[in-house]
Amino acid sequence: MENLPMSWNLESLYAGGAQSAAYCAELDGLERSIGELDEALRAASTVAPAADVSAAVQPQQAEALLRLPEWTERLQAILLRLRQAESFVSCLLAQNMKDDAAAACHDRVQTLAAAYQAMLTRYDAALAQLSDQSWRALLARPELAAVAFGLEERRLQARERLAPELEALAGELAVDGYHAWGELYNTIVAQARFRSPDASDDQEEWLSAGQMHNRLSGGDRALRERAYDEWERVWEAQAPLCADALNRIAGFRLKLYARRGWESVLKEPLQLNRMSEATLTAMWSAVEAGKAELTRYLGRKAELLGVERLDWHDVEAPLGAAAKTMPYDEAGAFIVERFRAFSPAMADFAARALQEGWVEAEDRPGKRPGGFCTAFPVSRQTRIFMTYSGTPSNVATLAHELGHAYHQHLMDDLPPLAQEYAMNVAETASTFAEMLVADSALQLASDPQERLGLLEDKLGRAVAFFMNIHARFQFETAFYERRRSGLVSAQEIGALMTEAQTEAFAGTLGRPHPHFWASKLHFYLTDVPFYNFPYTFGYLFSSGIYARALAEGPAFAARYDALLRDTGRMSVEELAQRHLGVRLDEPQFWREAVRLATSDVEAFMELTAR
Repeated sequence: MENLPMSWNLESLYAGGAQSAAYCAELDGLERSIGELDEALRAASTVAPAADVSAAVQPQQAEALLRLPEWTERLQAILLRLRQAESFVSCLLAQNMKDDAAAACHDRVQTLAAAYQAMLTRYDAALAQLSDQSWRALLARPELAAVAFGLEERRLQARERLAPELEALAGELAVDGYHAWGELYNTIVAQARFRSPDASDDQEEWLSAGQMHNRLSGGDRALRERAYDEWERVWEAQAPLCADALNRIAGFRLKLYARRGWESVLKEPLQLNRMSEATLTAMWSAVEAGKAELTRYLGRKAELLGVERLDWHDVEAPLGAAAKTMPYDEAGAFIVERFRAFSPAMADFAARALQEGWVEAEDRPGKRPGGFCTAFPVSRQTRIFMTYSGTPSNVATLAHELGHAYHQHLMDDLPPLAQEYAMNVAETASTFAEMLVADSALQLASDPQERLGLLEDKLGRAVAFFMNIHARFQFETAFYERRRSGLVSAQEIGALMTEAQTEAFAGTLGRPHPHFWASKLHFYLTDVPFYNFPYTFGYLFSSGIYARALAEGPAFAARYDALLRDTGRMSVEELAQRHLGVRLDEPQFWREAVRLATSDVEAFMELTAR
């Protein structure tokens, strides 16, 4: 693969960026469609719940029962269009954090999303108010069979929420309250400037957050240390503002949960991920037990770097020949080739995404940090965002995001409500793609130094999911508990972060990252609370799937596709039982996945023995 575009093509979606006439017209059309459906739902809101669930269909429920199939079809069409609109403006802001026109569009899209959520609350109320007999009659309609799981889920959850008007009011107020605190954080990140660790004393070279973050995992320890010190300095300066945002986001959630009668802060994230607390507990228990193997790896890595214990900036530092950079074209070809060994369909899709400009990879100022994949379901395309500088981590990120894109591609022909898969299973597809690339590269490596680098990169991902992500989970759990008693100061938040890192890394860290909480976008995302444990779930779940792929070979590709297509139509426990024949709420599956994830430690220890 040659001359792959490193900047994505958004013009083919809506020409003109935030000023696009087609995009503005689409937002106008969305506003009308949402309003019209909302009006219909309001008119039918006099439907009363049945006093006796075994009673015959009551007259006042007749209209809802008759019109719900039509409302469902209209709602799904709006959902696709809204997802597309949200994705487009998110891409505009990611590629240029100072795009004021895009920021204005984003504000309008958020207002539309709030209106959609208010309308959705009324739709859910219509579902919840049906008697059980009416409900069974509704689900018997053939046109709703493909979305029956999603409808059942919505009905049950609606019965645990506030009255529709109160939920709608909370959503409307959230636009300039709850969500606005997340936007404030984005503004803080956009304005943050970091002095380049490469700059001499008499130079003034400044980097954006995205550019600086890449410097934290470079091969030169002296440069990494300077980058870390500068990273901490800037985020310490921003900590008071970040603490304000984090406190308000958490406070809003806690108050809303209390009004709904929810005691656990995990109720919403577990619902969103369609998993039980028993499954989460079983997973973390297996992770804790598996950390001992990873501490051996981290101890040996410290020896190789010539330090007593790894500082935060050392944890992801490269070792061996894999630290050499890989040109973007070469990385694209490498990933496609590795995908092809497992699934030609997956490889063909990845090649198309790379060649047709679906990936934004250019290393330039003004971009937001991190990486993501977002869907344009109306156009049946995706877009991938990252900053590529050629590191092994960048190659892994590219494979990861292409895995996300393939997952969405497999679901493009399903009804919109059946496409709504949770984050934890979304991370399964992306992590599986990473594993395909990492293991293939390891098998092909003959040079000991290259093999060392690949082993280190693979084990580094296990550390990220077992330790870094676990630290985030422990931090957020502790922070929310503390927040119940009032505002938490920046100093207290930093102490909670340090404590969580020390515990999660099993005492292997030298210098921790006290202001990680300020630097990490995930803590400020208002659409998804606890944006952490789904990553570890996805990593370990994909490890179990990967073991099946190794055992069955290319024949497993069709089963893999079938599993991914079902991710929006059942709980994760049912998904695992149906496609893998395992129970996720028991520890055995997770223990086996942890063993596979840490199986390379011994090879690393042997290769680095002196």
